[in-house]
Amino acid sequence: MIEPHPSGGYILDELVVGMTAEKLVTVTEQRIDQFAEASDDFNPVHMDEAFASRTAYRGRIAHGLLSASFGSAVVGTILGQTLNFHRPVRIGDVASARVTVAAIDHAAARVVLRCEVYVGGDLVMDGDATVRVPRRRRVQKDL
Repeated sequence: MIEPHPSGGYILDELVVGMTAEKLVTVTEQRIDQFAEASDDFNPVHMDEAFASRTAYRGRIAHGLLSASFGSAVVGTILGQTLNFHRPVRIGDVASARVTVAAIDHAAARVVLRCEVYVGGDLVMDGDATVRVPRRRRVQKDL
């Protein structure tokens, strides 16, 4: 498991296949409400416990793209991503977003990242993200 880089991010030459970073996020009612506001997705399976309890999920679940956004917090700017949703995420769940360097294209300065989100050891979402990685750090200018 790698730690956040002191500069705020890794450059291309510092990455190796197999490097992994992880972030834990607790899914709260407030997060679901805020995501619904931001996305304009007020589907009752996310917002209404009485409705959701009568579905196959047997209760409210987080939006799938809310779960996917946890990986974005680890990745940074995503240029392309595939997503597969395997299980619902519920209020109170602690989601573990794990991102692993799967491939490096040095010529194009792009990296394929394997993104996985787990709740208690169960895979709830996975996919691959292709990101562009800087070749060198920007020099800080004195103000």
